[in-house]
This record gives sequence, structure tokens and C-alpha cells, in this order.
Amino acid sequence: MIDDIKLDAERKMKRAVESLQHEMSKVRTGRANAGILDHVQVDYYGNLTPINQVATVSHSDARTLMVTPFEKSMIAAVEKAILTSDLGLNPATSGNAIRVPMPPLTEERRKELIKVVRAEAEQGKVTIRNIRRDANNQLKELKTISEDDERRGNDAIQKITDKYSAEVDAVLEHKEKDLLEI
Repeated sequence: MIDDIKLDAERKMKRAVESLQHEMSKVRTGRANAGILDHVQVDYYGNLTPINQVATVSHSDARTLMVTPFEKSMIAAVEKAILTSDLGLNPATSGNAIRVPMPPLTEERRKELIKVVRAEAEQGKVTIRNIRRDANNQLKELKTISEDDERRGNDAIQKITDKYSAEVDAVLEHKEKDLLEI
């Protein structure tokens, strides 16, 4: 029973870290990253569709993304979707593809983005602490275990929590390093 609670808590914490990594990938650094366009929605025959379902997004070089729509007729719609997104990017059509240059980040913008990623990391830690609290409450509600077993279970859950909090710190440190890199 205790092992099930620990495994469930660890699985949830792992998903929380993966979710944080996904959210961090959306924050723009100076380099081109295909994940930055993930939330862009394209008007595909009247339906809003994620860009990765109507086009291939790849790296042309370190500062340029190439977006190649699956259908040639979608070039204008994809370009418009990128242009009107909140990313501040200026796509340019070249043949059957769209080039999206990534402008360099200013020092002020880098500092703003660092605040954003720190807030995301803190939210990840809050999620992990909430999972720990729920797991500890589940242990407390078990009537069939002794106080010593409950204490050992709480200690094990705390070790798992510390492990995943350290992973959140590592993800944050890596992203801050990326943002500060010129």
C-alpha cells in the first residue's frame, strides 16, 4: 500500500517536471527552436490547427527556422499565423517554404524572460510540494499501518520530493544559461 502511494507520487512528480520542460521550451532564447511555434494556430479550412499538423518546422541554421507547409495553398495562412502570433517574429516566404529569422534578444528582454522562467520553475516546485502533501495525507488516512511505517513512508516521499525539486532547479539553471548566452 505504501509502495503504491510512493510510486504514484513519483510518477506525478516526473510528469510535473516533464510539463515544466515543455513549458520552458516555449520560452524563446536567441537560438532557433522549433518548439517555439508549437502554440501557433493556423486557420486550416476554417479550423484552428496547430502549426505542426499543417507544416514541418525545422532548423535552417542557428537563428532561422524553416516552415514547410504540407500543402502549397497553405503558405499564406501559415505565414499570417506566425506573423499575428505573440512571438514578434517576421516570417518571409521563399518558394515553397517560409523562413522565420529569430531576432537577437536585448539585455532587458533577457532579464524579463529569466523572471518568467523562474516563475514557471517555482510553479513546478509548488506542484511537486502539492503532490507530496497529497501523498502524505494518503499515508495518514491508511488505518492499517503503524506510526513508524507512516513516518518511513513520509521520509521516502520527502526524498522523492527532494529529487524532483533538484531536477526543477537543474531545468531552470539550464534555461537561464541559455537565455544569458549571447
